[in-house]
Amino acid sequence: MVWEPELAERARRAELAAQLGGPEKVARQRAAGRLTVRERIDGLLDPGSFREIGGLAGRGTYDENGELTDFSPVNLVVGTGRIDGRKIVVRADDFTVRGGSADAGNLAKTAYPEQLAHEMRHPLVRLIEGSGGGGSVKMLEDHGFTYVPVNPGWDHVVANLSTVPVVSACVGPVAGLGAALAVTSHLTLLVDKTAQLFVAGPPVVRYATGEDVTKEELGGASIHRRSGAVDLVVSSEIAAFAAVRAFLSYLPTSVYHLPPVIEGTDDPDRREESLVSLVPRDRRQPYKIAPLLDAVFDAGSVFRYAGFGGSLVTALARLDGHPVGVVATDPYKGATLTAQGADALTRLADLCETFHLPLVSLTDQSGMVIGTAGERSAAIRHGARAVAAIYQAKVPMAEVIVRRVFGVGGAGQVNRHRLVRRWAWPSGDWGSLPVEGGLEAAYRAELEAAPDRAAERARILERLDAVRSPFRTAERFGVEDIIDPARTRGLLCDWVHDAYDLLPPLIGPPAFGPRP
Repeated sequence: MVWEPELAERARRAELAAQLGGPEKVARQRAAGRLTVRERIDGLLDPGSFREIGGLAGRGTYDENGELTDFSPVNLVVGTGRIDGRKIVVRADDFTVRGGSADAGNLAKTAYPEQLAHEMRHPLVRLIEGSGGGGSVKMLEDHGFTYVPVNPGWDHVVANLSTVPVVSACVGPVAGLGAALAVTSHLTLLVDKTAQLFVAGPPVVRYATGEDVTKEELGGASIHRRSGAVDLVVSSEIAAFAAVRAFLSYLPTSVYHLPPVIEGTDDPDRREESLVSLVPRDRRQPYKIAPLLDAVFDAGSVFRYAGFGGSLVTALARLDGHPVGVVATDPYKGATLTAQGADALTRLADLCETFHLPLVSLTDQSGMVIGTAGERSAAIRHGARAVAAIYQAKVPMAEVIVRRVFGVGGAGQVNRHRLVRRWAWPSGDWGSLPVEGGLEAAYRAELEAAPDRAAERARILERLDAVRSPFRTAERFGVEDIIDPARTRGLLCDWVHDAYDLLPPLIGPPAFGPRP
């Protein structure tokens, strides 16, 4: 063979690259309870589907005759593979080489997978561990110069949010540019106990702020379950891979395609008699949200989304095999829309609009959170931003009013100025303000003048109860239908077929691209 020496040299370099950071660094990685970069790729992708790109990039050491004596690979593995048969782009950090910190000479490979995903319109999965940036200040001495920082490939990083599904999994300590990449995604995962996410690590924080904290205290799961920086905390790297695969199953390959519809295996007309008694008559008594979701959507199809939303529940699910976005309320966590809940709603609305998923609201919303805590968190601004996202979305929407619809928060959970297919349960209760709280302001003079304030309040409440019936609203066509809750699934499954007929004109980039 004419080129046999060169092919042998290529094989030798590939073998050296496969050793990652060396046996000692690999052993340290595993001792920390974390997989190596190639084990992660194998765990994520369909078996045998990985095709590496740039595997020969790295640093060679040469003798006086110019012969290669050693080779250290770049600490970023890039390539294409398949998840459930669909091609994706994967980029994965190798923490065994320089702790996952890229050097300034690696900008081209760092940017390449972002550009590849964008221009070939493949979903992108990032397995992030390390800083992903310029690395240690020791590089000043190593290189003899410094440089003006640049976020490599960030034009494509941002453009990808409006083009292809992007998922980032924090599978170890993640800082700096790596942290920015992690949150610039449609789904951000954090592995409990073995992964942390922060802008700067403990040594830098200690010097800059005086805080003496561990990595876990600074950016572990206890911080990020509710911070909003990550969508979901998962129990292991294997669980993270499963979540990536599940999430992508609801989304199209790019905005130039429709969501993947699968053959339904759950009866679309299934009645769920348990829903008739789900909502208690006592308006102050909560009910569990999981049985409602399981009863309405295809069996086993509910994927919880932005987990930081508190009482505001977001999810992806299927109706007769058709992917949809879902917004609901967990009454055990509250009924008001907080700043965190509003951010979760914005995130879901942007995801649905970007990837053409119809949106289903199971509404039980008593309005924006009130009180000093709500004001300190600027809940009204976050809430208004969520309402704007809902109003900017053009995807079909359906609403089932389960119980409450009050105030700005309730009014904005769907776009009430569009044709939204809507049904109400007999437990529906709505208005500008909840009667129980609003009467204190509206009837203050009568209450203050009454010899028995409690008795007077009870009499006023009895009068108001007589006219708050949802049937009074239905008489005026203020709500289109009041239904038997057991019929909810069948009605939504019928609607979703119509909704998907409306989607083709929406194919392409969204008018309002999502932001991190």
